[in-house]
Formats: sequence, structure tokens, C-alpha cells
Amino acid sequence: MIQLEEMKITEQKEIATNIFHLQIQGDLVSQIKQPGQFVHVKVAEGIEPLLRRPISIAKINHEENILSLIYRADGKGTSLLSKKHPGELVSILGPLGNGFPITQHKGKTALLVGGGIGVPPLYELSRQLTSLGIRVIHVLGFQSANVSFLENEFSRLGMTYIATVDGSKGMQGFVTDVIEAEKLTFDCLYACGPTPMLKALEQKFPDKEVYLSLEERMACGIGACFACVRPTTCGDGYKKICSDGPVFRAGEVVL
Repeated sequence: MIQLEEMKITEQKEIATNIFHLQIQGDLVSQIKQPGQFVHVKVAEGIEPLLRRPISIAKINHEENILSLIYRADGKGTSLLSKKHPGELVSILGPLGNGFPITQHKGKTALLVGGGIGVPPLYELSRQLTSLGIRVIHVLGFQSANVSFLENEFSRLGMTYIATVDGSKGMQGFVTDVIEAEKLTFDCLYACGPTPMLKALEQKFPDKEVYLSLEERMACGIGACFACVRPTTCGDGYKKICSDGPVFRAGEVVL
């Protein structure tokens, strides 16, 4: 059930250049069911900025009712959010969207592929998959070393490969280059990141079980404004990323 709550900030820190880790606590956490869901954050008091910012959920702690959010401060709204301190309250609407389905592949292998700020929701996904006895492999892509994050956390869950565009960390190139160079094999694939990356994965593995989490600018976050739609591949209409997604089976919507 979607809730609106003033949640308390318990931690806020910069973990890479302009990349912030925000912990918030509140009853809303009990409503979160799937990795890959997101929350809509009111970044400041008053009416400016008017729109909330969608931020994916990196980690869920149901025992302490704590959410971990990781976001990039690259605009007015998220920059304002990055100035908030522990003890302050922040208005949160959520949980929103449909996340990653946890398919029962016990004893098999899942490949998790993230690009940039698309990496965070894969962390909670990986935690849940490993708890079910599923072997995970991570391939994480960043522009450069100074904006990379969570490598150690992912490595504790499974084999983790890093790609950077400038070659300052891991393999130089893209996530698809790592998959090919390492000859990675898997039973299902989960990915979140820029659309060109998702499209490349969809084209590269047409016969695999592939789930893609789309990044998109949103206004309402609940499917009312039709600001974040994609046409379906079968041509029968549109899907709303905020409410029908953000996770779709590969081939379901036009990338």
C-alpha cells in the first residue's frame, strides 16, 4: 500500500563524487515487498522545487524500518536533498512501482548488470537472491573510478566485475565488453541503467530470461500524469514506467 510519511534521516554521507547514501527510517518500510521499487522524495520545504524526485531503494531493513537510498546530486533538487542532515524529516511517498520478480532458480546463476546510478537497486536484489541460494554475478559500469561505489558490498555477495569508460578502474569499456571478455554464463539477467545499455543487453540475449529496470524522468510517480510512458512492442498502447514498471521483461516495451 502506498503511504505518505515524514521519515527521519538517520544517516547522510557522500560515498563517491556527488554520489550520496541516505538512510531514512519510518513505518512506510513495512510496505515494501520487491527489490527494484522506488520512493518519491520531496527534496525541500515549500513549493520550489515543485516536483518530487524518484529515488530507487538500495537496501531494505525491515527489522529497524530503515531504507537506504543512493542518489546522484546533479541538479537543483537532489543538491538540496544532499544538504539535509541526520535528525531532519523528509516527506516520502511510496513504495512505488513494480520491482524485480524473484524467480526460483535455486542452485542456478543470476547475472546482475548495473550502469551508473542504476546500480543501487541491484544491491537489495542481490541480497534477496543470495538468501534464496541463487548464485549471483555482478557487472557494474561507471564513467570513471571517482563515481564508482558499492564494489565491496557487492563483492561480499558474489563475483563482481567493474567497467569504466575511461579505464580508471576495472576493465576499460562497457558492461557488455566485460560480459563478453569474461565469457559469463547465467540463467537469468537483471539490469538497471541507461537506456542504451539496456537496449544492448536486450539485443545481445534475446533467448534469455531478462528483466530491465528503466530510468526515466517522472512527475507524479503514481501513473496519473502519463509523463513517463513507453510504447509496447506489440503496438497495443503504452506502459507507464512509474506504475507499470519500472521493471519490465525484455521485449515488453520499446527502448
